[in-house]
Amino acid sequence: MATFDDIFEEAGKFGRCQKRVFALLCMVSMPWAGVYVGIVFQGFTPDHWCRDSAAVQRREACGWSREESRRLTAPLLNITGVLQRSSCLRYEVDWNVTENSCDPRETDRSETPTAGCTQGWEYDYDGRKSFVTEFDLVCSDGWLVDLYQATLNVGFLIGSIAIGYLADRFGRKVSFLMSNVLNGIAGILVAVAPNYISLLVFRTLYGFGVKGGWVAGYVLITEIVGVEFRRTVGVIYQMFFSVGILILPLLAYFITDWRWLQVVITVPYILFLSYYWFIPESPRWLLSQNRKSKAVKITKDMAKENRKTLSKMIETLSDDNADSSTASFMDLIRTPKMRKHTIILSFNWFTSAVVYQGLIMRLGILGGNVYIDFLISGLVEFPAAFLILFTIERIGRRLPFATANIVAGASCFITAFIPDSMFWFKTVVACVGRLGITMTFEMVVFVNTELYPTFVRNFGVSVCSTLCDVGGIVAPFLLYRLAVIWLELPLIIFGCLAFVAGGLVLLLPETRGVPLPDTIDHIEFPER
Repeated sequence: MATFDDIFEEAGKFGRCQKRVFALLCMVSMPWAGVYVGIVFQGFTPDHWCRDSAAVQRREACGWSREESRRLTAPLLNITGVLQRSSCLRYEVDWNVTENSCDPRETDRSETPTAGCTQGWEYDYDGRKSFVTEFDLVCSDGWLVDLYQATLNVGFLIGSIAIGYLADRFGRKVSFLMSNVLNGIAGILVAVAPNYISLLVFRTLYGFGVKGGWVAGYVLITEIVGVEFRRTVGVIYQMFFSVGILILPLLAYFITDWRWLQVVITVPYILFLSYYWFIPESPRWLLSQNRKSKAVKITKDMAKENRKTLSKMIETLSDDNADSSTASFMDLIRTPKMRKHTIILSFNWFTSAVVYQGLIMRLGILGGNVYIDFLISGLVEFPAAFLILFTIERIGRRLPFATANIVAGASCFITAFIPDSMFWFKTVVACVGRLGITMTFEMVVFVNTELYPTFVRNFGVSVCSTLCDVGGIVAPFLLYRLAVIWLELPLIIFGCLAFVAGGLVLLLPETRGVPLPDTIDHIEFPER
């Protein structure tokens, strides 16, 4: 009986056909970056203060600058040891009665009562229209911005489970195309949302399709290449996410309206529908569904495109994974080593998501040039993929995985205590942390697949990676709410998480050069 891996020996393990499909599917990772961290630009919160329409009239009559009118309307407050103009309070002054001079020098208002912003806000920004300025999500409504990111991750959570199930039930290609139909519709709905509630609803739907479609593409490409190419295509597929991260600040620089930026991020998903004509269904999946004739036809087409000929062996093709045992959650926690793997991997998924999203979203509140900061930190991600591909076959999985976590943790701690005056040093250390956490994010995926037996492998990765989405739901609240107390406080939390994750990884077995396990006994008693 021939297995698929035998057939790929003949049809070509990574020939012209696979390279073509791989190149097309890598494109899918790029817009995902815009969806995942677009909040940095779409949810940008500029400097703001209370609007006072009478003061605005006086400003226009007297020709004051915005800064001068802000000085006259916003009280000084002691915020974390620094005197700053309040963003959420204003002096209660009747400008029609107040002295009519146009002298903008400050009068002593220490006795003047203050009130909240009853007439909305004024924003100090050069033309960047974000949903924050459109819907006035500042001061007591600031936490609503966190929800924008949290609802996306709720969509990711449900979508990756649902579309994972559909991909096993109806095929990789069908679920990939269906998710892109949803992405196209939901993405445009986000761009035209009339109010903030509808925006959050559409954003959840968007998350539902985006991650599921990305995972379906990942599964498809790893199933149509030879075993020895799987890891490389997996890491490079993820690396194109970093390419998206580099393109995003360039788009945002030229497209200043968050709604149009949303349209541009969504357009690729509509174009991906054309893949119906360009990518095959996974023959492995077809075989597992007993649709052998279709699987044989696709495999023959692939061999033809690769300029290879198949022997008669293909007629005896059988599914090497067709064991009837179905996976259940209990399989992941019933036995001691499986339980240990599940807990450690889940924690690593959680940490990777919290620290990765946290470090990126932090760029939006640092007050530097957000485009340049974003670009620099995106460039730092590229060495991650190459470091992984370079070390995993030479050193192994466990040490690079643990080291990346610990380096990320240490960088977060150190960055928190470097004074702002040492700007470049602080930036470099923060970038090292970003490199470390990008490595762990790209490694947790395949380390996860190598620590579970065949029949629960997909299911196990789905369960553990749900914690990635839980981390994504927590991250914005951790970052934005703690930063109000002290800007560097989130970094201390991120550092602690990454240190613990790195320590836990050292408890996992090394999987370099070990064949993929097929049963739970292979995990529990590897020495047999």
